[in-house]
Parts: sequence; structure tokens; C-alpha cells
Amino acid sequence: MRRSGLCIGCGACVAQADESIAAMRFDGYGQLKPVWSRHGEGHNPQQFGQICPFSPHSRNEDEIAAARFPSVRHSDPLIGRFEAAYVGHVVEGTFRSDGSSGGLANWTAAELLEKNLVDGVAHVVPRSEDEDDRQPLFRYRISRTMEGVREGAKSRYHPVELSGVVDEMRRRPGRYAVVGIPCFVKAVHLLCLQDAVLRERIAFTLGLFCGHMKSARFVESFAWQMGERIGTVSGVDYRLKDARRPANWYMAHLRLKDGSTRSKDWWHLVDGDWGAGFFQNSACNFCDDVTAETADVSFGDAWVEPYTSDGRGTNVVVIRSPLIHDLIGRAAGEGRLELREVDSAFVVRTQAAGFRQRREGLAFRLSWPRAGIRPIKRVTPTFTGLTTRRMLIYWLRSSISAWSHRMFWLARVLHLPALYMGWASASLALYQGITYSRGWVGKLMGRIGWPEE
Repeated sequence: MRRSGLCIGCGACVAQADESIAAMRFDGYGQLKPVWSRHGEGHNPQQFGQICPFSPHSRNEDEIAAARFPSVRHSDPLIGRFEAAYVGHVVEGTFRSDGSSGGLANWTAAELLEKNLVDGVAHVVPRSEDEDDRQPLFRYRISRTMEGVREGAKSRYHPVELSGVVDEMRRRPGRYAVVGIPCFVKAVHLLCLQDAVLRERIAFTLGLFCGHMKSARFVESFAWQMGERIGTVSGVDYRLKDARRPANWYMAHLRLKDGSTRSKDWWHLVDGDWGAGFFQNSACNFCDDVTAETADVSFGDAWVEPYTSDGRGTNVVVIRSPLIHDLIGRAAGEGRLELREVDSAFVVRTQAAGFRQRREGLAFRLSWPRAGIRPIKRVTPTFTGLTTRRMLIYWLRSSISAWSHRMFWLARVLHLPALYMGWASASLALYQGITYSRGWVGKLMGRIGWPEE
């Protein structure tokens, strides 16, 4: 899977292997990958292919969801099976202000712990100040207190992996909730199919809508563009919230070891256009799940008006578990949450760009020649039906995601940040010109008569 560009770095394979023969390590591109010891080389039993979320031999999202949620009221070809969907935010406490969006994901994890429905929550937290600064900026941890759970608020666009928390859940009895992006949640359910202990102990999965996974070089690029080295950075807030600005006006915020801070709006960063795909994991090119269809409940940003303009943040929520539906419904009735029920079409509109990339774009990418393992997705490969401009957009995204890793690696080796930033600036101008008709590229396209998208 790794050589085929289909490894997302979730750690499921390592979690299923003996710790003496496998571990997760960062590669030269700042992505987590499994590393096998000499004793474990070639050790790739068939079950590994059944627990990798991108393996053609594992169950797909439809199969997992059908087994987990056989009696839900609704089914949609884009967001999967669900009991109900809502848009809204947390009213009580500081969950909303502490989170990147409406605070509902962190609130739900905390509520499960508060109601004694779980004994611990496996989620992503930042590196603490007393931890060795050679450790990654973020990691998975099992929190067993409300204070610990609340440290998991905010978006983390950084590689993390599950093997450590899976091992802890196996060793320590209890009921657990796992928070993760779609492929990680899918990997958890695939692990549960192979492991009775995990199947008994993992009580809930909380999914996060996902555009794609970034490498660790993303935050390093932030540092370069703010005049710093990554070694001076002690922490990062990828989406510093400001209630006075629209929710989609992202600001990157770095905390430095000397106590000072640096901030910059994403649109002033050479790689700040999310859709361009800078530092994207290659496996994300072959994902067809935007809304974590196998999770008991999933959370995303409500990227439609009037919610986009509300800098306080608003969630869209897709609920599949009757128990969580009841939990959230009762809290809304008590005035602790502000929610409005919506249909699947509303949810799809909030993530329209992601669905184009994961359906139309995926069908196009699957038609390309490739070496190694060919992924099997819920989308039929096709090379037809798209405009030349749309095909060029999808090709550019894949090229930028691949070359950003290589160019940053080269700039890092040569100690020439300007090499990467010059390339990224040119790539961004080309992408935005073709996609949005901006700049001189957009003017050129207008002169040759290419129609608007």
C-alpha cells in the first residue's frame, strides 16, 4: 500500500502487528508511514489488507455502515446512512469559542464522558509544554477527564496515528470513544472486525468531515513564511478564531518557544488555498468519503450562508446512532445546544467542493494509468463527461500535491526556503488562474475563450 501511494499513515497495520517488528515513523516528506524491522520484513499477513482503509481487499464504507446502522431513517448516495442531520452550535460554556467551528464535536465527546457512557476518549491533542520538543506537535491520546477531553478542541491539520491508543484500549478495560477523520474511523471499524477486544471496548466513533490530510511540512512552511524555523515553534493554531471575521477567513497562528507569536492570514500564504492540495497525502486522491459515513456521528463546518459569515463558527452534524441522537436531542431541548434540523441536500451543499473532488474528480483520477495496487472505490472510473478546464483543474491538484512534497524536501535539504516559495507562488497563480480566472493566467484564458466554470 505504501509503495502504491495508498498509505494514509493511520497506524492500523502497526496496531495489528507485534510492536517488536513495526512502528510508525515520519518519512522525508513529513508523513507518517509504517516501518518494519528486519525481523518483520515481508511480514504482511492477509489480515493487514483487510484493515487498511485504502486496501481493495477491505470492506467499503457502504458495507460497514449497512452492518452498523441497518435501521436508520435516511440514506443518501453522498453522505451515506443517517438518522438525522442538523446545523447549529453549542450554547453552554466555552465549547464554541474554544473550537474551530461550532464546538459540537468536542461537546459530544465531553458529554459521553460526563454521562459515563465512556471511560475515555481517544482524540488528537497538542504537544504539552513539558513534553520533549522532539515529539510531534500533535498526537493521539486517551483522555479520561473533562479537562483532558477539552484539550482536543480545534482542527489539527497534521499527521497523527492510532497504534498507541489502540494498544492502550486493548490493555486497559473500559468503554471508549474514538474521534477521527473518515479513513481513521473506517480503520477503527476494520480493526474491530478482526479483534473481539476492540469490538467490545470501542463504544462510539465520532467522525470529522475531511478535505484531505496534510503532511508535517505544512506547518513548517507556515514558519518559513513568517520568518521562523520550525525548531523555534512550540505550538500552532491552524484556524485562529475571530468572531469579527467570516468563519472561512482562516488565520494561521504560531506560538514560539521564546513566548512570542506569529500570525498570517491563509490567503497571504503561498500554499494557503486548500483546494490546490499543497502537502496533501497521496492516498487522499483515492478517498470517496467526505462525511465519515461509518461513524456514529459526524461533524463538519457549515460552509453556506448565513453560517459562513458567522465568525463564531457553526457545525453541520450527521447522526447515525440512536443513542447519540437522543443525547443531542435532549441537550437541544434543554437549551444547551442551538440546532436546526436539515436534509441531506443541505449537508451536501455545505461540502460541495469536497464532493466534486471525491466523486467527479475521483472518477477521473481512477481512469489514469498507474503502477502498483489499483484502489477499488464506490465510483466508476471515467475519462469522459468533463470539460477540458475541469480535467485540467483535477490534474493540477494532483500535480501540486505531489510536487509540493518534493520541492519542499529539496528546499529543506539545500536550506533555500525561497526555492519552495517561488515554486509554490507560481503553482498557486497557475491553479487560481485556471480555477477562478484570477491574475494574468485568468486573463489569458479569457482571451482564448475558455468558458467560466
